[in-house]
Amino acid sequence: MVCYNKKEYTPPFAMGTTIDERCDNSLEKYVINGGKPLTGEVVISGAKNVAVAMIPAALLSDTPCVLENVPDISDVRIMIHMLKKMNVDVYYKEPGVLYIDSTKMNTTKVPYELATKMRASYYFLGALLGKYNEAEVALPGGCHLGNRPIDQHLKGFEALGVQTEVKAGAIVAKSNALTGAPVFFDQVSVGATINVMLCACKAKGTTIIENVAKEPHIVDVANFLNSMGAKIKGAGTDTIKIVGVKELKGSTYSIIPDQIEAGTYMMMAAATKGDVVIKNVIPRHLDCLTAKLNEMGIGVEEGDDFIRVFYKKRPKKTMVKTLPYPGFPTDMQPLIATLLCVSEGTSTVTETIWDSRFKYTEELKKMGADIKVSGNMAMITGVDELSPAPLKATDLRAGAAMVIAGLMARGTTEIYDIFHVERGYENIVQKIKGMGGNIEKIETED
Repeated sequence: MVCYNKKEYTPPFAMGTTIDERCDNSLEKYVINGGKPLTGEVVISGAKNVAVAMIPAALLSDTPCVLENVPDISDVRIMIHMLKKMNVDVYYKEPGVLYIDSTKMNTTKVPYELATKMRASYYFLGALLGKYNEAEVALPGGCHLGNRPIDQHLKGFEALGVQTEVKAGAIVAKSNALTGAPVFFDQVSVGATINVMLCACKAKGTTIIENVAKEPHIVDVANFLNSMGAKIKGAGTDTIKIVGVKELKGSTYSIIPDQIEAGTYMMMAAATKGDVVIKNVIPRHLDCLTAKLNEMGIGVEEGDDFIRVFYKKRPKKTMVKTLPYPGFPTDMQPLIATLLCVSEGTSTVTETIWDSRFKYTEELKKMGADIKVSGNMAMITGVDELSPAPLKATDLRAGAAMVIAGLMARGTTEIYDIFHVERGYENIVQKIKGMGGNIEKIETED
């Protein structure tokens, strides 16, 4: 029996199952009976994009760390299993509270098969380089959204004195001595910003990283590192300055709410003609989404830590262009596109981040959506309603869009390859049911 708890907490997966059974939902599907407005409230979990960076970051500490508000998603479960294989003492003290003690870690090589299951495994490169001056991590997996090179990560590492090579499908990185240096990214990259930040925390001297990403989860990771004794300034701006320190000590830190999960339920409320209060959010992180929904005629009310989204009338057409934060998030693009399928007139969605993010539109067309894709732009002419159809989740956020589409369409919709969805959404079935949605997760016949 494999489990991660040492105390009374039992994780929300069946005891006695293997790690692959817990992390692979490929033999399950969602069955949705849609056409009903969602109402009530939903509580947002900790941010996926923070958790998958902060767990490797904890390895930099010379003493144990405790992470709070950790979402129970398959990407986190895979990372926990990686740590176990590397002889890291890791377990849940209670729901959502993860204890990590790397003092007995005995390798700088991340288990190959597990690393290929998720893109965020590349954060082990920065963390292990920062602590041990060497790392070996398989080329990352995750969603297939087109060309997603990690050249900016390697460029940053090499500026700090790291030699890198690709050998047998893995990145092998070593340094005789990490040394602070200026780093300029050729393009804004969230992953590269965090990875170089991890690597530079204990480098000798000062590192100045320019043209960095400014997302809230970068600020949160920097705050976590500072709580351990790092000296990082400028996170959330165009330039980050890091003065290397000799050691980092463990701390207890709570992960911020997931802005993309919050945005998903905002779109879900609007698309189902519902009225939902979304709790445990940081409203300013959602400003661009709020502005776009207001522009479309959807009702939005903000509180200190909640947002209410309610349907008033058929959404108006709009133009959406994805941009780095604080612009419209690329991860929200499939979700708002699904809402636009039933809006008035013709809307345009332009994707500037990833080059293959419109694969999901073929699934929406099965439901009667009128979408024409040309290069990095989609033209969406609203129809009166979507019709149920068998759908496939092509990636994490596209899978969430399929869930929204199924909830919109009157009748029964089945969604396959839901393992994509459960990489990033904690208890999505239970949360939708809590708002009155009719959704079940069942095993497929094949």
